[in-house]
Amino acid sequence: MRPLRYSINLTLDGCCDHLAIVPDEELHRHHATNLDRADALLFGRVTYQMMEEAWRPPTPPGARPEWMEPFARTISAAQKYVVSSTLNHVDWNAELLHGDLAETVQQLKQQPGNGLLVGGVKLALALTELRLIDEYEFVVQPRITGHGPTLFTGLSKHVDLKPISRVEFNSGTVATRYKPT
Repeated sequence: MRPLRYSINLTLDGCCDHLAIVPDEELHRHHATNLDRADALLFGRVTYQMMEEAWRPPTPPGARPEWMEPFARTISAAQKYVVSSTLNHVDWNAELLHGDLAETVQQLKQQPGNGLLVGGVKLALALTELRLIDEYEFVVQPRITGHGPTLFTGLSKHVDLKPISRVEFNSGTVATRYKPT
């Protein structure tokens, strides 16, 4: 069974707005490694559209630093599954998921492979409610923003986590992985 892993960047005060996160080369290498550990990506509509806009080729020359290119190539080539009730069509190596979320994701997890990687906010909340996430990674930036969005708003029952690894980056960012207990 493939594990479903969740990874997200956030600030010390819990803001997970991608515009509040400071990109750097070391962090992009880390996230490219996360992508390499997954057979496919699982996104909600908002995250899918945001990632497609940012990473889908072609990119105008000089639009981003050269050190972002390995991440860009990896995410662009990855198989993607998109959960959306409003989209009728996706491409960019993507497939729309239909039907019951729990059943559909459980079927994806049953397939052989290294794992699935989920990102975003709303889909992660739904998958946490269903107790389908096998590993959480919170990549915490040393920044206080004073605004949201934040994670897991409205979660009906707490989830206890046990730390399994921790990586500190030169920027002061800390990535900690947890398993639900």
